[in-house]
Amino acid sequence: MIKYVIVDDEPIAHRIIEKYCNDLPHLVKKGNCYNAFEAMQLLNEQQVDLLFLDINMPKLSGFDLLKTLTNPPKIIVTTAYKEFALEGYELNVSDYLLKPFSFNRFVKAINKTLLTINKNSSNEVLPIQSPSKSHSFFIKGDKKYHQVHTEDILFIEAYGHYSKLYLKNEMILTNEKISAFEDLLSEDNFLRIHKSFIVNVDHIKLIEGNRISIYEHKIPIGQTYKNNIDNLYNS
Repeated sequence: MIKYVIVDDEPIAHRIIEKYCNDLPHLVKKGNCYNAFEAMQLLNEQQVDLLFLDINMPKLSGFDLLKTLTNPPKIIVTTAYKEFALEGYELNVSDYLLKPFSFNRFVKAINKTLLTINKNSSNEVLPIQSPSKSHSFFIKGDKKYHQVHTEDILFIEAYGHYSKLYLKNEMILTNEKISAFEDLLSEDNFLRIHKSFIVNVDHIKLIEGNRISIYEHKIPIGQTYKNNIDNLYNS
């Protein structure tokens, strides 16, 4: 079993990670810490294999905590700040999850970490397979956190410094940029067709000229992205 601890000052982050971990074998939670000092105390008291570590925390950041540990466990960084990725890898973290992250991306981070945990162990731990259920992630919009199932996304539209998520039954305006969703959904059935649009291929009804029809929506195809559409025909 892999013993893990969540270190994050946001309770919603704890709930998301716990929800994902509950669907995976070999993982057992040993504690929840809401700042670096709680984490120091817990790590002094018990053996831990893996930390889910946020960076931006009050008083002492996640990276500052990591630098104080003489024999740290494996670290999966979970943060909304992409610019800290380089420093994270310099500190030898196992993986770097940019919020919001999907369940599929979370599983890949766990599998990558399991391989390093068990390199010197005689116990074989097999890679975790994603359960056959719809992937989901949490996104902040209108001062609330929405759980979004990827199968319900019709398309995503860039909107200045924001993005609009068009779902089957609603639209969510979020301050995440469209590039974050391109990374998040890159291995699901989503396609960038314009600098301002990502579409769910499963919901495409019609492709006509330089436009795609999804329900009542007409979405333009950018000239530089036409090869992406051509690959649909040739796949």
